[in-house]
Amino acid sequence: MAKATARHILVATEDKCNELKAAIEGGADFAQVAKDNSSCPSSRQGGDLGSFGPGQMVKEFDTVVFSAPVNVVQGPVKTQFGYHLLEVTSRQD
Repeated sequence: MAKATARHILVATEDKCNELKAAIEGGADFAQVAKDNSSCPSSRQGGDLGSFGPGQMVKEFDTVVFSAPVNVVQGPVKTQFGYHLLEVTSRQD
């Protein structure tokens, strides 16, 4: 069964999400940006969501996590919770 590890940043608006993505792409540390900005409890761990399989996260997450390149920040990804930046840190198919 496929497994992945990922980290994310959750914010309320697409504009904020794009702003944070630009900062990360400009060299800001993903984990620090998560700690400073993410509204998810995972922000305390730098946005780390741990390991999970298909179907354990919302559909929009699954689509990105099990198809996007590893170690490339993806987003904004809109879910019922808000807007996310996602980074797949490892994946086993």
